[in-house]
Amino acid sequence: MDGFKYKNVLLIDDNQIDNLINRKILGNANFAETITVIDSPEKAFEYLRDSLLSGNNVPDVIFLDLRMPNMNGFEFLKSFTELPNLKPELIKIFVLSSSLNPQDIKKINDNQLVSRFIGKPLTNQVLEEI
Repeated sequence: MDGFKYKNVLLIDDNQIDNLINRKILGNANFAETITVIDSPEKAFEYLRDSLLSGNNVPDVIFLDLRMPNMNGFEFLKSFTELPNLKPELIKIFVLSSSLNPQDIKKINDNQLVSRFIGKPLTNQVLEEI
């Protein structure tokens, strides 16, 4: 893990432009050795399930968008706790969203799984604080 803050990071967001920008910011900051981008919570859930079962590529950090079709960030968090072999204390989840809805922020702050709410876009300053 030469010079990297974390080994594996998972970015879950349905917005391709945000994903390109955030991947570049994470890469430039040497934030993680491996950056996996998945554009739907359903696919991310399958990826996490497979990672936890195999013990490979389990993310240290997850950046999760809230507003996505089919399954939103809150629904993902609810299903996250049902994953096999999960040790939630080993995975830091950051909600990365453009939503400034006070109800959303309260729900995030009340959620034990979430380390912190981050307003989009991701910045080097925010990454340094993580």
